[in-house]
Amino acid sequence: MSNRLKDKWALVTGASSGFGAETARQLAAMGANLLLGARREDRLGQVAAECLERGAASAHIHKMDVTRTASVNKFADWAGATAGRVDVLINNAGGAHGVERVEDGRDDDWEAMFQSNALGILRVTRAVLPLMKSHPGGIILNIGSIAGRVAYEGGSAYCASKAAERSITKSLRLELNGTGLRVGTIDPGMAETEFSMVRLKGDRAKADAVYSGVEPLSAGDVAEAIVWAANRPAHVCIDEILMMCTAQAAPYKVCRVEE
Repeated sequence: MSNRLKDKWALVTGASSGFGAETARQLAAMGANLLLGARREDRLGQVAAECLERGAASAHIHKMDVTRTASVNKFADWAGATAGRVDVLINNAGGAHGVERVEDGRDDDWEAMFQSNALGILRVTRAVLPLMKSHPGGIILNIGSIAGRVAYEGGSAYCASKAAERSITKSLRLELNGTGLRVGTIDPGMAETEFSMVRLKGDRAKADAVYSGVEPLSAGDVAEAIVWAANRPAHVCIDEILMMCTAQAAPYKVCRVEE
């Protein structure tokens, strides 16, 4: 496979864990320069060190909270001063909070999901685009979910926020047509990361039950798809990747093997 990412500048949000951290590691193995952002700077530092060990041309970290405009703009200013350009933008930061039905939902959970999964993408993209538009051939990849395509009980706000991500991606694709920039979405199904622990408020038993009897996607599986899409030639845009583990046919249809 041709390596078109060597020495390119790749910016990854939510890079302290899960898909973001593994994407950073795989980009590092391709020899990319990395601009890594997340709220947990200690974890970011660990990921950056691992990336350098894996062959990153460079790895730079800066705290960023995508739910805060001032934080995003400060990060973008830092990225501009550090790199002067961005070739690959991975809008990964996000998550799910709670599994309550609408009648029992909590405002703070709803707001957290829309702030990170939808508004965060808008904020980061707005702030970073000036570092991309003068460099045709770049790519923006937003991390969505099967939940943005198929709604399920207990997931109203999460599904809606990921449906918003998909619409944002489609709008960006139209708006940036003619600039030479590409835009796509990577939409995983069931994947085992910190996702369920966060969603279920740290309840380990419930989080483990989500993956019981199933071999779910791993962070590495999803990162491989992200890096593959980012590594396509400049005239190729991967609009959408929908990926699930073999045992999952829909959010509500999973074949579980009794242990």
